[in-house]
Amino acid sequence: MLNVKHELLQALAASLDTLSPGAGAKAAFESPKVAAHGDLATTAAMQLAKPLKLNPRQLAEQLRDALLAHPAYVAWVDAVEIAGPGFINIRLKPAAKQEIVREVLDQAGQFGHQPQRSEEQGQRVLVEFVSANPTGPLHVGHGRQAALGDAICNLLETQGWDVYREFYYNDAGVQIGTLASSTHLRAQGFKPGDDQWPSGEKAAAYNGDYIADIAADFLAGKTVKSDDREFTASGDINDLDGMRQFAVAYLRHEQDLDLKAFAVKFDNYYLESSLYTSGRVDDAVKRLQAAGKTYELDGALWLKSTEYGDDKDRVMRKQDGSYTYFVPDVAYHIAKWERGFTKVVNIQGTDHHGTIARVRAGLQAAGVGIPLGYPDYVLHTMVRVVKGGEEVKISKRAGSYVTLRDLIEWTSKDAVRFFLLSRKPDTEYTFDVDLAVAKNNDNPVYYVQYAHARICSVLATWGADVANLKAVDLSALQSPQAQALMLLLAKYPEMLTAAAADEAPHDVTFYLRELAASYHSYYDAERILVDDDAVKLARLALVAATAQVLHNGLAVLGVSAPQKM
Repeated sequence: MLNVKHELLQALAASLDTLSPGAGAKAAFESPKVAAHGDLATTAAMQLAKPLKLNPRQLAEQLRDALLAHPAYVAWVDAVEIAGPGFINIRLKPAAKQEIVREVLDQAGQFGHQPQRSEEQGQRVLVEFVSANPTGPLHVGHGRQAALGDAICNLLETQGWDVYREFYYNDAGVQIGTLASSTHLRAQGFKPGDDQWPSGEKAAAYNGDYIADIAADFLAGKTVKSDDREFTASGDINDLDGMRQFAVAYLRHEQDLDLKAFAVKFDNYYLESSLYTSGRVDDAVKRLQAAGKTYELDGALWLKSTEYGDDKDRVMRKQDGSYTYFVPDVAYHIAKWERGFTKVVNIQGTDHHGTIARVRAGLQAAGVGIPLGYPDYVLHTMVRVVKGGEEVKISKRAGSYVTLRDLIEWTSKDAVRFFLLSRKPDTEYTFDVDLAVAKNNDNPVYYVQYAHARICSVLATWGADVANLKAVDLSALQSPQAQALMLLLAKYPEMLTAAAADEAPHDVTFYLRELAASYHSYYDAERILVDDDAVKLARLALVAATAQVLHNGLAVLGVSAPQKM
């Protein structure tokens, strides 16, 4: 059907050009808001009427006559109808809709994918996500970010982008010092609540049980290895620097285990400390000073960020000589640009909203050729967790929050991914643990996976190779439920394209739930394994195509498509 739609669109463009030269460039279809009105629609006549100073309905009649005379419309269209002031609704022949089944089966896992982008289009894209400081286990917010980042990467890959996944972490700040001092206290036998332990709302200490585990392993002289580092503990209780390095490596290893359980991988881990040791931070500051975009005031160095839309100028270097946190961010993004990433997407919590304007201002002021609006940001809210009807706020292991590992162990990797992707990132979300493990239609991931497993069961009962269905006669697919299912299959590629452009994986979850519902309706309406061979094969081809699209969409989300449930 995608090829059919392309033919019909070309015919629409040619017909518009005959009415007004050049008008064909704006030819487009949309889906009618009411399914009963048709399969495709166009407002072209209404848009063209004003510049031509013609009555839109009369122009629609001329356009309809031109379309009906075109061979593509003769071959694939049942009717072209005019509604209201000049809407044109198009009803496709069943044969046109049936083409999508063959297209899905032919393209299989590549259905919906676009070809590789050329270098001229800027094919490389860096997506930075999770980026958790190595000071504790990954929490549920990190989980939402991991699911978002990985799904956005997968979406971009379907559109031909060469995607690079990066994890950035602060390995040299105040928090790392707090981690080391907390571990040192645990190594000496102190614990939260003791007089020696820092207390108060802003106490510089981490209270989770994991700190005791780190201290014990350090004293035992153990070796820890993560994706980007390895360190052996000295066991010396007075080796504070070694304790700091060991704690960072230990928690990076723990985070690696969390990410592995969540099936998330990265191409690179980028250290904030490297921005200082390589001189990139100093270089960025010098660029801004040389460009005349800074000034000294009250012993501090300020960036003229108001020149770039920020609500006030920002301190870059404090009176004590240390840099504010957005300065290394500017240096980091200059490095991204210089590494050849013309498109960059940052997945971060909504608490980073205030940094966007100042980072972009710094990048513009640096004068290195970075375009406006670089980088893209996808901001997400935190997640509430409810279990047994009550909110869960803490984890004994973490000390103050629910960890990603808790959530995976309570439910499953698939449930956590699907649930955390099922809403727009910037909307509040409550994760219902009991719903996530329920085996009923109220559980959205179960509902979608069950549709796939149900089809696999039918195909297994049939017993032959799905490849044999590619060339079957599809003319038996005439029922309203079959045609609705085929129309929905045809929407998958454009849904993917739009979701990738909007960096909106939740659109994929909405689509999959709609597709599963359409399949269940079809299954309830028509028996598939009937005695009539021609009808049976046509119906098998349709459900096999549906299973393929369910599989493809779930893969974008990083969710499995089970064959049995």
